[in-house]
This record gives sequence, structure tokens and C-alpha cells, in this order.
Amino acid sequence: MTREEHCSQIHEAIGAFDFGGECIAFENYGSGHINDTFLVNVQKDGTIKRFILQRMNREIFKNPAELMENIVGVTSYLRKIIIENGGNPERETLNVILTKDGASYFTDSHGECWRAYLFIEDAVSYDAVEKPEDFYESAVAFGHFQRLLADFPANTLHETIQGFHDTAARFEVFKRAVEDDVCHRADQAAEEIRFVLDHEHLAHALCDMLAQGSLPLRVTHNDTKLNNIMMDRETHRGLCVIDLDTVMPGLAVNDFGDSIRFGASTGAEDEKDLDKISCDMRLFELYTKGFIEGCGGSLTETEIRALPLGALTMTYECGMRFLTDYLQGDTYFKIHREGHNLDRARTQFKLVKDMEAKKDTMKAIVEKFM
Repeated sequence: MTREEHCSQIHEAIGAFDFGGECIAFENYGSGHINDTFLVNVQKDGTIKRFILQRMNREIFKNPAELMENIVGVTSYLRKIIIENGGNPERETLNVILTKDGASYFTDSHGECWRAYLFIEDAVSYDAVEKPEDFYESAVAFGHFQRLLADFPANTLHETIQGFHDTAARFEVFKRAVEDDVCHRADQAAEEIRFVLDHEHLAHALCDMLAQGSLPLRVTHNDTKLNNIMMDRETHRGLCVIDLDTVMPGLAVNDFGDSIRFGASTGAEDEKDLDKISCDMRLFELYTKGFIEGCGGSLTETEIRALPLGALTMTYECGMRFLTDYLQGDTYFKIHREGHNLDRARTQFKLVKDMEAKKDTMKAIVEKFM
């Protein structure tokens, strides 16, 4: 597609939405890797209002109608609760802008699907933890998200990515990848393969607890990275949870665990020097405190006690996914060097080992904030 065709496509999408004024400018926005995001400036009666316009990634999200049904349902519910609590619904949740036809998304002449949100002013997001307080604020925000949606019927949401955190199912996919060994890489990853097989109990623990009814099905975010929280520019407090594409039924402990996996590690996700990798107990404690505070009593005692298991499971699952992709020829995660996914898997497994060594410390920290 030429630059002119690209711009024409964006203008077509802008013209489809009910922005309430004339578009005077748009530009690329943000650092997301999944959807294409643009900041749109709209003028009406001399006042400029800003909006986010996104082209949804149809390769990953196959059913935009179900995805947007989830987002509209959750944000409408949040808006109602925020108003009842005396908050500001234009800043504390995403606000979906409808098309001129009253739809939640627009399909252009190329078959691409677009959606729009009101831009949240005077807010910022961070791609990495710059100071421990940021990590704490993200924990409070994700916990608060859990609390606000505690009574939302999770089973009414669609699975936008089937079996996203079904660790037991991912374990079966991994075993098939080892057996097939389509790229003849199993020999180079023998130690890592053995690690996954030796830790099979982690693939089943949380799934079994859900099946037995000891963990409740909840509305979960499933991508609880720091940059999915908008922080108030002045107070630096967590303001709004964004990027709701993977909001679906799941386990609260998985949302907690994925945050710890990514945010409390002392090294990068693909660090080759494994001596640099450990789980920072100071950051683990900060996040645990913030998450439990944010949840405001909405979690059960069993869920709270399972938080360390959530951290272990999500780290194990992520490492297993990296290793599976390596064995299958690097078809899912983007790589930037040979063996990149194997390096990522090794990093996650080192983190699992460190968490196992610190399991008693993690349990004591959780006990402190129960």
C-alpha cells in the first residue's frame, strides 16, 4: 500500500466516527506492537478535542465483533460504577466512540476494522518501571480494576484468544512440538525441555483449582504490564486501565502473576546472562501490597494465598510458550537474533527457579497483607 493509499484509508476511518467536529490533524501514537494507533485532533467551535483511533489486528483478533462486545460491555459497566462512586468516567475508564451509524467499530473498504476512544488528557503511561512507586501504583490500579468488576458476570464475556491462559492446554501443545521437532531443534533445548516436563505440576495447579471451584472465574485483563496503566500526570497515581483487547474470563491470580513475572524481574525478558535474573522481593512486596489494597476485599482468602503460585505459573507458562515457539520455528513471537526465543525461555525458567527458592518469603509477604 502506498503512502497516499494509507492516508486515504485513515481518512476513511476518521470520517466514519461520530467525533462531533472536523478532523484537523492526525499522527501515529504510542508504542504498541499489536494494533496501529493514531491520535486524532478534532475541532468544534474553536475548541480542540483529541481521540484515539486504532486499526485492530485481525491476524491476532479474529472476531472484532466479539472483541468490541466485550470492551463495550466492560467499559459501560465501569462507567456506571465510577459515576456512582463520584469519579470521573472520562478519565477513569476507556470511552468507546461510536460510528455515525451507531456501531462500536468500522470496517473500511479494504476490510480493515477500526475503533475509537476518547483521549485521556493529562495522563501518561510508562514502558518500564522508572521508580518502585510506579510499580506499586500499577498494582493498585489493576487491583481496583478487579474490585470494580467483581460483580460483572465473567461467563458472559467472549474469549478473544482461545485458551490464552489455559496452562494445561499449552503444556499439551508443547509436548506435541517436542515430538514433532519440525525444525530439529530439540537437541539444542534438551535441558529446557526437561525443565518443562519436570514442572508439569505447574501446568495443572491453577486449572485444577478452577475446575474444583476453589478459585472463582473473574473478569481479567490478561496483559497486566505497566504501560497498560494511564497515570495522572500531576499526582502519578494510577488512573485508568487501558488495552482491553484481552479482557475475558480468567483468574485474578494470573493477572497478578504476569505483572510479577515482567515487573519484578531484575533483568530483561531476553537477558542472556542468567546470573542477572532473579525475582526482586522488594518489588514483589510492593506489588502485593498495592494489588491487595486495590482489590479492596474482593478476593477470596484462597485467591490471596494463591498469589505466589500465580507468579510461578505465569512465568512457567510464558517460558513454555517461548520454548514451544522456538521448537516450531519462531512463528509467533518476533525474534531479533538466532535463538532469541530459546534465550527468552531460559530467562523465564531461571526466574521460576529463583521464585521456587523464595517461595517461603513470598508466602510470608502475602500473609502480611491478608
